[in-house]
Amino acid sequence: QDEFKPEKALSEEDLKNAVSVHHALASKATDYEKKPNVLKLKTADWRVLLFQAQSQEEMQTWINKINCVAAVFSAPPFPAAIGSQKKFSRPLLPATTTKLSQDEQLKSHEAKLKQISTELAEHRSYPPDKKLKGKEVDDYKLKDHYLEFE
Repeated sequence: QDEFKPEKALSEEDLKNAVSVHHALASKATDYEKKPNVLKLKTADWRVLLFQAQSQEEMQTWINKINCVAAVFSAPPFPAAIGSQKKFSRPLLPATTTKLSQDEQLKSHEAKLKQISTELAEHRSYPPDKKLKGKEVDDYKLKDHYLEFE
């Protein structure tokens, strides 16, 4: 809400309200029609934030810059935690600078998209039995939501 002043130290409140852009994606908010020039930011923790720009050009500039910074701070994910239960766990998304070049990162993202798409199709081909309730169904829905989001 307030203009950032580099000489002023960040307060605990500032840090609490900060939005991390690692593994985030900015795009035009095509499903939002109340105001013009609105961009959507989906964060790694599944939050969705809407921002309005003054013009179409400014909106596209913000989208490009946010996605560029997000790419720099989106090192490849660590594998999900492994436990004795067959419960789905999301992978860990590090908020560190990637060591990959832009070409390597693009290839990594393309491979990840292909893998996630295949995994989502396979996941949806084996829905839980309609008689099941509770934990199994919740786990199926959580994994489905994660794969769709990714």
